[in-house]
Amino acid sequence: MSKLKWTSALAGGVLAALAAGSAAQACEVTVGLVLELTGPAGQYGQAGAKSVEMAFRDLNDAGGVLDGCKLVTDTRDSQSQGNVAVDQATQLVNIKKVPVIIGGIISSVSIPILTSVTAPAGVVQVSPASSSPTLTQLARDGKTGGYFFRTITSDALQGTAAAKYAIDQGLKKLAIIHVNNDFGVNMVREFSSAFEKLGGTITSTTPYNEKQASYSAEASAAMAGEPEALYLVSYPVDGATIARAWISQGGPQTFLLNDGMNSTDFIESVGAKFLDNAFGTSSGTTPTKSTEYFNGTYKDFSGGIEPSAPAADRSYDAGAIVGLAIAKAGSAEAHAIKAAIPQVVAADGEPIFAGKDEFAKALELIKAGKPIKYEGVIGPVGFDEYGDITGPFRLWRISSGEVTTVGQMSAEDVMTLKDELAGK
Repeated sequence: MSKLKWTSALAGGVLAALAAGSAAQACEVTVGLVLELTGPAGQYGQAGAKSVEMAFRDLNDAGGVLDGCKLVTDTRDSQSQGNVAVDQATQLVNIKKVPVIIGGIISSVSIPILTSVTAPAGVVQVSPASSSPTLTQLARDGKTGGYFFRTITSDALQGTAAAKYAIDQGLKKLAIIHVNNDFGVNMVREFSSAFEKLGGTITSTTPYNEKQASYSAEASAAMAGEPEALYLVSYPVDGATIARAWISQGGPQTFLLNDGMNSTDFIESVGAKFLDNAFGTSSGTTPTKSTEYFNGTYKDFSGGIEPSAPAADRSYDAGAIVGLAIAKAGSAEAHAIKAAIPQVVAADGEPIFAGKDEFAKALELIKAGKPIKYEGVIGPVGFDEYGDITGPFRLWRISSGEVTTVGQMSAEDVMTLKDELAGK
């Protein structure tokens, strides 16, 4: 071969290799994650990030999306602060051009991302754990563009469920201490209305600001009126500090807790011996094959995080639904993904569960143009016109340092009770 021909062949081979490498690199779909990796809700965000990564791992092992493209994450820390979250989300949307953001975990992070970044830009946002009723209202007011979804039930129902559970446990004279943000204010408003209509008495309501060194003043203020128990609406770190202040000042060791207090860190920080009269509610689950798979796999994948960690289960489902929706959409365009999200949990679809083999089955059905119904770790879900799901509420208590499920309330039962209390 002449030098000229050899050089041309070599150049052609190099160009082909470069082109192939470029194509492989380009064949990735990046999804943005804005999660609370640090700050008061850091435990939630760390668990959630690992869950989404696991869902994407499973989808990639099943063959990937869009003819073999890999799902990858660009994960940013909101630091549990709305302004930081907006900055990170803006970078992901404007610079990285992501079509989807998963996050935040807490409502005070999700709401500013939605109103300042994703809704104006027409980018899909899926929150695994933001439960504020404000998010529903924004959708009702036409301010989300239909781009917002969440895999947790609204506090508009959970507050009522918590009130009924409190009364059923004999907790009829409560003080309330709550985080002073959208989540805390809305949860307490819904709870207080239902609790008083059910015959309960609220002796005091004390808001607090996050990340204080001490909450002695708040605990002292909440003692007014001689309450029989404390309803603590908080996150694990601040919540433990508040609970310790309450106990040290002689407050009764009987607690009603929100879902965020279903945390081993909270229990260990306060001390299990002080929490044997602690009750709580969470957005519940209906176990499926996905639940069994997740519970048996997640701890090893995550490096030791328990599958019961707050937001872990529903974050896997958020990742799975987003990934399947990208496959269903046939493109990484936000408007197509938005339309596809309800379609991958279609009521008439073939049931699909978590894990590589099930996702491989789902991808084949999607290619064949057949409907699928992803039944997740938290159970079968469907989205209404506002991006909300309906589901059961888990009733639990702490006993000997362990969280034990003691019952469940269906969404239908809670809605019926809510209507009765409203006089409908």
